[in-house]
Amino acid sequence: MSGSTPSLVCRELRLRQFRNFEELALEIPSPGVAVIGPNGAGKTNLIEAVYYLEVFRSFRGANDEQLVRFGADTFFVRGLFEDPGTGESREITAAYERSTRRKRVTVSGVEPDRIGDALGRIGVVVFSPSDVALVAGAPGERRRFLDIVLSLNRPGYLAALQRYRQVLRQRNALLRDGARPAALEPWSRGLVEAGARVVAERAAWVAGYAAAFAARYAAIGDGGTDMVYRPSAGGGDLSGGVDAVEAVFREELERVAVRERERGMTLVGPHRDDLGFLRQRDGVDLREFGSGGQQRTAAIALRMVEADTIREARKRSPLTLLDDVFAELDPERSRRVLALLDEDEGGQVILTAPKASDVDPRGGALARWRIAGGAVQP
Repeated sequence: MSGSTPSLVCRELRLRQFRNFEELALEIPSPGVAVIGPNGAGKTNLIEAVYYLEVFRSFRGANDEQLVRFGADTFFVRGLFEDPGTGESREITAAYERSTRRKRVTVSGVEPDRIGDALGRIGVVVFSPSDVALVAGAPGERRRFLDIVLSLNRPGYLAALQRYRQVLRQRNALLRDGARPAALEPWSRGLVEAGARVVAERAAWVAGYAAAFAARYAAIGDGGTDMVYRPSAGGGDLSGGVDAVEAVFREELERVAVRERERGMTLVGPHRDDLGFLRQRDGVDLREFGSGGQQRTAAIALRMVEADTIREARKRSPLTLLDDVFAELDPERSRRVLALLDEDEGGQVILTAPKASDVDPRGGALARWRIAGGAVQP
């Protein structure tokens, strides 16, 4: 959006024993690059490696062991990023050893006390065909999306989420053991305190970006669709901040207390909330009744508001990764998506596609590289 500065630029990317790459060293142009190659050549693996340096986990849901090349024990990923405005550089590395299950991360040569302290040092948004699961998949997919976006861009969110998960595990263990209400009460208080912060942040993000989401969805060309937050502790006003959410959450816990003891689990809270995408003309949820095209449009619009969040939080455009995102879109919708991306994005773009096309960002200005069998030819 206007007022944002360019993204950090990935100047160098080095991979060793990562997925199907035995050894790879690339120098990437400042505007970015289009990587062209057939399915199975390693295009998505390349995108995955760049994004790994932002969150230190696969955006495809793979565990670290699955990222190690077959027959190897350790993978290594290194990225050198530069601020085009100041010239300041930042090296980020990640390594994982299968035999010891140890992960090591460094930022500019320094290993943080916790990996969480190194998250979000780049500002990356990835668009992928698998994003359709954000709309059509289970609620956990959408909760994971919200948690990643807010953990990387809202100070204090990650700590509240981690605290909530810790309390939830302990409270569920007590419920399974048939603990009395008096024994549960301290954990219920902790659940409400941490959980209210999580819900309030999620609800505020959805409310703040709902109009932008609807505008992006409409611009791609599929009518009107609204994004709404669906709390499991419903029936109350979530717009009043943490205190208001605490009151709603506490009341709902009291209401379901008997059922929780019967079932041995916590039945309300952010771990059971959801994100909905509702057609404006009839209120139908796209997850259940939307067409494939509508679901893909909503997923792309959702990634676009994730990019908006990065711009607002970091005052810079994100580094944009486009992994074969136009394969399942018709030509007209692809052109509209590209027009929006070109309008919004001032940062570096790394795009993958199975074949060269005249439909790509920056009006065809990106360098084109070929990839085959884990080898890249600039």
